Amino acid sequence: VQLQASGGGLVQAGGSLRLSCAASGRSSRTMTTAWFRQVPGKEREFVAVNFRSGSSTYFADSVKGRFTLSRDNAKNTVYLQMNSLKPEDTAVYYCAASERVIHSTRFRESSYENWGRGTQVTVSS
Repeated sequence: VQLQASGGGLVQAGGSLRLSCAASGRSSRTMTTAWFRQVPGKEREFVAVNFRSGSSTYFADSVKGRFTLSRDNAKNTVYLQMNSLKPEDTAVYYCAASERVIHSTRFRESSYENWGRGTQVTVSS
């Protein structure tokens, strides 16, 4: 499975961006897809996850109410819509996927064996 994350960029505080995670080699329909982010010098942190069934979505408290997830199974793509962006959202964002992750471990990096390259999101104040 290959994942391609895109959509990052520079935006002012209060603005929006939509990140895309396109999968190839396997249907995204069978995979749970998550987003993590990392700031230099800090550990990668969980942002959001959408389970393969599409019925369960979870967000980190820091982004709840501002970020949403959606899927386009025809395009094998999962989207992270980020609204009301804050400077503290600045990070490299990574998408990750797995067919085996379970609910109790959905926040852990180690639960995902497929990772895309990161896309930089910079929010200016």
